[in-house]
Amino acid sequence: MKAIKRIGVLTGGGDCPGLNAVIRAVVKTAIRRYNVEVVGIINGFHGLVNDVMVPLNEESVAGIVHRGGTILGTTNRDNPFRYAVEKDGELAFEDRSEQCIQNLRKHNIDGLIVIGGDGSLNIAHQFHAKGVPVVGVPKTIDNDLSSTDYTFGFDSAVTTATEAIDKLHTTAESHHRIMILEVMGRYAGWIALYSGVAGGADVILIPEIPFDLGKVCDHIRARNERGRKFSIVVIAEGASEKGGEMVVQQRVEKSHDPIRLGGIGQEIAHKLELCTQMETRVTVLGHVQRGGSPTSADRILSTRYGSSAVDAVMAGYFGHMVALRTPKIVPVPLTEAIEMKKVNPQGQLVQAAKAVGISFGD
Repeated sequence: MKAIKRIGVLTGGGDCPGLNAVIRAVVKTAIRRYNVEVVGIINGFHGLVNDVMVPLNEESVAGIVHRGGTILGTTNRDNPFRYAVEKDGELAFEDRSEQCIQNLRKHNIDGLIVIGGDGSLNIAHQFHAKGVPVVGVPKTIDNDLSSTDYTFGFDSAVTTATEAIDKLHTTAESHHRIMILEVMGRYAGWIALYSGVAGGADVILIPEIPFDLGKVCDHIRARNERGRKFSIVVIAEGASEKGGEMVVQQRVEKSHDPIRLGGIGQEIAHKLELCTQMETRVTVLGHVQRGGSPTSADRILSTRYGSSAVDAVMAGYFGHMVALRTPKIVPVPLTEAIEMKKVNPQGQLVQAAKAVGISFGD
């Protein structure tokens, strides 16, 4: 195997808390443990296509472990294998992957660390198939990557959502309302499930369990009869009624995943008001879940991931992602890692939630 002298690192897809902690760990581990140089690729795969790179050293990453976002910038619209261009005033797509490979060679990058979710890691897998020495790091607030116990960013998003539920409780109880909190998660219900349980929600609606609105109404009416004149409902953006479809907010054709979910909260709010005769309000948490400082748990996990990613590059585990298999972090093939991980409706946490009286509308 060729000696590793320089590592490239990029952050792709949506931002999330913990990205800077990973970058910091990559740079410090590469320099201190292996005496290897690190190059930062600006704005994800956009920078790889357009050759926008900067050298990184310990000074570059000083004081960033607590900062949200990414010092390298990111984008979820620049897939090198389907790169959006304008031709004769029309949107078209080109394969710019060879251009990326030439840029890596130009900068003498011997190993590439891609920090991203399923979209970015799918791209990383395609690059590996073309001979690029790549290692992935699992980043997503949605926690929907298989082969790892947790992705970094998830704990921070759950903490933000839980704090929102705590605040909604007081106004819901004061005004005798139904308060709906719509959270992110795309096609998986991890954020809704974890925050709903942690925040003491009365109803949790997730994509993995299509719900019967009548049963949700019955549950809320039963609470009223017991003297509980308010209810907290947490809805994952990808949830849907039995026999229904997910609510799509918009399509972004330049993105690797053009569907943008959102709006299920308002749709259900109207129906709940009709069937319960209770005033209902909706809070869409949105990108607040992505922002702010990472929790201590995410700072620790991110540091472990960044350091382990460098170890994986140096050991030649190309085409792999570093994954948390408690208590260790181990390399797993990208082909396994990019499979979607969804909530198990029969899993312990769902069953525990039901045992304490939370309805999933099933």
